[in-house]
This record gives sequence, C-alpha cells and structure tokens, in this order.
Amino acid sequence: MTADPGTDLGARFDTLYSRHFSALLAYSIRRVAHREDAADVVAEVFLVVWRRVDEVPDEPSTLPWLYGVAGNVLNNHVRGSRRRAALTGRLREALSRQPAAGNDPPDVVGNVPRGLSLLSATDREILQLSLWEELSPADIATTLGLRPGVVRNRLHRARTRLRTILVELEFLDSGEHRR
Repeated sequence: MTADPGTDLGARFDTLYSRHFSALLAYSIRRVAHREDAADVVAEVFLVVWRRVDEVPDEPSTLPWLYGVAGNVLNNHVRGSRRRAALTGRLREALSRQPAAGNDPPDVVGNVPRGLSLLSATDREILQLSLWEELSPADIATTLGLRPGVVRNRLHRARTRLRTILVELEFLDSGEHRR
C-alpha cells in the first residue's frame, strides 16, 4: 500500500513552515520599510512553497533556497510599492486639478466618503461602480451577476439612501441636489 502523495507534500510543507518561518520573518523584517509588510512577504514565500513544495531542495540547501524566493518576493514588493507611490502621486495631482462636482460646497464633496461609509456594502459597491468606475447599469449587472433592471432599481435606492444620509448629517439641505 502506497502513501497518498498529497499527504506527504502537506506534511513536508508543514515541516518547512515550522522550521523556517521565524528565519524568513526575521529576514523580511530587516529588508522592508514597514514591519507589517514582512508578514505579507513571508505569506507570499510560503504560497510559493505550497505551489512548489516538491521542488524545495533538501537540507542544508532549504533555507538558502527560501531566502532566494524571499528575495524575489521582496523585489516584487519594492516594485509594487514604487508603482503604488507613483500612482498615488498622479492621483493626488489629478484630484487637485479636478473641480468640485457641480456647485457642491467643498464640505459636501469631502463628506461624501463618510456618507458612503454609512451605507450597506451592497449600496456602496453599486454607487462606487456607477460613479467611480463609470460603469453603466448593464456593466454593473455583469460585474455583480445581476439583471440590469435589478441594478437600476438598486442604484436608484442607493442614491436615495445616500442623499438621505447626507441630509441627516446636515451636509445637504433637504431640497438640494435632486439628481
């Protein structure tokens, strides 16, 4: 009777994890700008290990191989951080050039995110897909796996709920902004 290969690989992964987690965490902490990013790096390393557990060399080459994987993950992390920082800079610049929507007073525009945060996740998602991603109701329906008529109905209700919240928070007059 032969052993299940999946069980052997799972046991090997468990062994690799328990033996090398601390070393990989310390390695990562010393190389990231923010300590909390180290956990993400180690998680990504062990994701690679999980996918390639049968390729991980035996001791004493295991830890150096894992450090090599961690180095690649860290390089990807740094590149991703640079891309995010560049994108954030471009987004800030674009937002600074963007006029406030319509005649909305600046405090209304600034408080819309607070109003959104008070909506249900479903309402928030439908509004964000419509307003931020500029999707049509048909495209939102495809994204959410709903019928377009259902999306149009939910979108109308979500807008009404957001307007009501903004009025209750005194960010809008009750007679204003009927769109």
